[in-house]
Amino acid sequence: MSSKSASASLLPELFRFGIHKSNQGRMVRQFTFFAIVVVSAFGCITLANGPLMTYAKNVQVGVPVALWLVCGWVAFRMVNYPRFADFLVSVESELEKVTWPGRHEVLQATVVVLCTMFFLGLFLFLIDLLWTWLFSFIGFTEYDATK
Repeated sequence: MSSKSASASLLPELFRFGIHKSNQGRMVRQFTFFAIVVVSAFGCITLANGPLMTYAKNVQVGVPVALWLVCGWVAFRMVNYPRFADFLVSVESELEKVTWPGRHEVLQATVVVLCTMFFLGLFLFLIDLLWTWLFSFIGFTEYDATK
């Protein structure tokens, strides 16, 4: 498939109203859609508070809202674009295969991580003290512990 035919099929897809494989991959597609909409909303808010601040209120509000609606439509069509929708369907099927750890296993792993970080911090603190003492002993730095 050439890049010209792939890009040619994308434009008509933006003006369709159907949902590709509507009963498959719903959760991943919905989360992807909402993530795109939320990111574009933050961008539109930044646009309204940034360069559009000097324009009239209807431009300051209207342009970002119109842009956000267009982004929402493009996001809706993007998660229903057959190639991308099939990818999201396969992502959801792979997520269903994941074995999630239980509460006890998560607690054990958390304790291991916290203890490791504590002892690593302690080790680095002691190494820092050693190097500080060594450099002040040989006169490389003028460190006064009383200040």
